[in-house]
Amino acid sequence: MFYKISFTVVLVIVLISLFFVKSEQPSRKISFSLSDTIKIKINPEHVKKSKRLHKYFNKRHNKNGFNGAVLFAEKGEVIYKNTFGYLNFKTKKKIKLNTKFQIASVSKPFTSYAIMLLKQEGELNYEDSIQQYFPKFPYKGITIRLLLIHKSGLPEYFYFADKLWKYKKKPITNNDVINLMIEQQPQRYYLPNKKYNYINTNYCLLAAIVEKITGDTFEEFMHEEIFEPLEMNNTFIYNKSRDSKHENVAIGYIKRRRRAEDSYLNGVVGDKGVYTTVEDLLKFDRALYNGEPVEKEILEEAFKPAHKRLYINDNYGFGWRINAADSTNKIVYHTGWWKGFRSYFIRELGKKKTIIILSNISNRSVFGTRELIKLF
Repeated sequence: MFYKISFTVVLVIVLISLFFVKSEQPSRKISFSLSDTIKIKINPEHVKKSKRLHKYFNKRHNKNGFNGAVLFAEKGEVIYKNTFGYLNFKTKKKIKLNTKFQIASVSKPFTSYAIMLLKQEGELNYEDSIQQYFPKFPYKGITIRLLLIHKSGLPEYFYFADKLWKYKKKPITNNDVINLMIEQQPQRYYLPNKKYNYINTNYCLLAAIVEKITGDTFEEFMHEEIFEPLEMNNTFIYNKSRDSKHENVAIGYIKRRRRAEDSYLNGVVGDKGVYTTVEDLLKFDRALYNGEPVEKEILEEAFKPAHKRLYINDNYGFGWRINAADSTNKIVYHTGWWKGFRSYFIRELGKKKTIIILSNISNRSVFGTRELIKLF
């Protein structure tokens, strides 16, 4: 009797369990599906922005020939990232998110960052003269600060090198530029600290000062002290005079998809030369917000408008263009254009929005910074 009752009880329990297992399956499917879980996590506003951005860049790609990589982020969270076109039109190899682009003058924020890091470590002062590092330099009254903010008055090395550098098949280096200035003394544009004049010579000299202080090449210092600590694993500095091979590197193109030349001027670094990806630039962006390795107090000076005679919405700091018209949402940014490459790195400090666009067809990738900010 006891056996029969026990068996009946067990049978009932098993049947009830099976019933619930079967009945749970459809209800779980309806209420807790993967798609529903994703819908809960995704910010609808971010989805809306992402769709708008994709529509915009897809149209630019299909109608205008935009070719490159794009990343938009807000408070460190990626809202949209995508790639369009080829890194090499001959082989039809497609651009990926880890494709490395020459960022041209967007290299300048990295050079100023290196200078600020050395300032933080007590290795230099902004009021140091160039003669402290290059005693024979013939132009007096120029400090590191004036180089950073483009008030040195020095001539543009792009132009005087074309006239004075005799070996166009041989890359000219930062030290070659300095030696030309010592030996030939090309005419300066202005006296020091008189007028803002954006020239690449300033950042060529800053990179040379980094080398003089540290005893490393600029490429070595940047890799060891900045790129590696920030895990910017797809970032390097190309120096034609010390050529090294890297994979997945975009080729620069100019009109009619003609391959841009690898100019002898690519032996100079600091004003240009950084190759990186949209995702690595976002890592740098986050480091700037976090204050590591360069502390926030030191970074703050870089983002202050340095020129009283320039507009508050179109100014320059330490390696950054600055729009400080809205004190609650200062915009710091830089653009770049060099030998087939165009780059945009825009940061809204108040809203913590970041816009990164890298392209390897210079004539198909012209954007206005206001246009991009408005789009975001």
